[in-house]
Amino acid sequence: MSEDAQQKNSGLTARILETVERIGNKLPDPAMLFVGLLFVVWILSWLLSHLSFDVIDPRTDAPLVIHNLLSGAAITEFLSVMVTNFSHFHPVGVVLVAMLGIGVAEHTGFINSALRALLGVTPKRLLTPMIICAGIVSHSAVDAGYVLVIPLGGVIFYAAGRHPLVGIAAAFAGVSGGFSANFVPSSLDPLLQGLSQAGAQILDPDIILNPLNNYFFTTASSVLIIGFGWYVTEKIVEPRLKHTAFQDYIGDLPVMRALEPHENKGLRAAGVVFLLSLVVVFATALPSESPWRDVTGDLTSGTAPIMRSIVSLIFLMFILPGCVYGIVAGTVKSAKDIIDGMTKAMHQMAYYLVIMFFIAQFVYAFGQSNLGVLLALQGAALLKTLAMPSTITIVGVVLITAFINLFVGSASAKWGLLASIFVPMLMQLGISPDLTQAAYRIGDSSTNIITPLLPYFPLVVVYCQRYVKHAGIGTVTAMMLPYSITFLIIWTLFLLLYMSTGLPLGIQSSYIYP
Repeated sequence: MSEDAQQKNSGLTARILETVERIGNKLPDPAMLFVGLLFVVWILSWLLSHLSFDVIDPRTDAPLVIHNLLSGAAITEFLSVMVTNFSHFHPVGVVLVAMLGIGVAEHTGFINSALRALLGVTPKRLLTPMIICAGIVSHSAVDAGYVLVIPLGGVIFYAAGRHPLVGIAAAFAGVSGGFSANFVPSSLDPLLQGLSQAGAQILDPDIILNPLNNYFFTTASSVLIIGFGWYVTEKIVEPRLKHTAFQDYIGDLPVMRALEPHENKGLRAAGVVFLLSLVVVFATALPSESPWRDVTGDLTSGTAPIMRSIVSLIFLMFILPGCVYGIVAGTVKSAKDIIDGMTKAMHQMAYYLVIMFFIAQFVYAFGQSNLGVLLALQGAALLKTLAMPSTITIVGVVLITAFINLFVGSASAKWGLLASIFVPMLMQLGISPDLTQAAYRIGDSSTNIITPLLPYFPLVVVYCQRYVKHAGIGTVTAMMLPYSITFLIIWTLFLLLYMSTGLPLGIQSSYIYP
């Protein structure tokens, strides 16, 4: 391609993304957007509740019914659970508890010094793949990537003299866009496998799937996501954002200067405490009778105490070295300094809490109405009626999942609905549950980063506003759209190529059934 053609394509891409950003930022404030969506769900539930649908709800084996949320009983029930919808909404507790520890580590200067030390040994040209890789690996720690890796991506790029929104974009791409890519097994593997197995046993009651039935594919996918994420970051996202002004001074964020002697001393002490904490966790988790394990002795299942304690461990892994750093470096004079750090972190989360209140109410209403179930079942039924060749069918599974993912964010909730349809349906076409699950994982990951209905999406907007006050939904969507489109296309093609090689998808996996 000639240089003129490249510039023309680059200009066209920039104009498209600017249009997306402009339109997106004209949307209401995220909190008001979810208020509007809540009213839409109420009205649709009332209208569709008068219709009968010829689809079976796999959860009840009965015809699907849309519940009218504007009935007297539904309204009074909604009001009675409004408080618990918010207080029990999972992302709220996850973010706030983690931010308490991170806030102390930031306030005492531990994060500042640690990042400057890290940047001193990491070549600038490798910052992007390092951030994306960290985001991918963070999947093993449940939601840690959203509350830790994404904000640190902005901080690291800011400290390196690069645009902080580029760091946030790269981290978000790894954490959420590459959600189903990982070098390390996570709780998502057995979770999806269990749902796939339940769907497969509708046709074959004796079939057993391995929890790591996609492990080889997701490992190879990690390299793919890092490579193409790196390319999109530096060839599309960063050139576009370089003209977006950001604040020159932002609170306690680090600047690139040499560490002072007292900072070095504090950092060494904090590092020792951090490593000792990791040693204690690993040493206590290794024994087969460890209390960190579930009843079967597994460390990575969703019920294992260590997996349910990830956020608490993040809190401790930051507050302990943060306090030690502050004491040794002299930035902490009394216990009040520790509380001040926590308080400052909570001040920064006020806007996020307001948004989360309305998201929690929307998620509850959307689930109660059964509109999400209807959307998922009708999409799957459409795929079945098309009766396409297996490779096209796999692409169809990816695309339908990617579309539904724009409205139903939870990976387990979606697959809980779709597995009982997709898996036995494709088994009848000779496609194994392992392959169907792999296709689902691509669609489930690729569009996470462009839907405001992802519970953590508003949090990413808040991170961006720390640097660019006018950043909004459109800013983040336009920033992440190149990743989403690239991942969806390249990852799908990669699966088809992977299939053609005959390499195993994972342990005890197959491509065909039986």
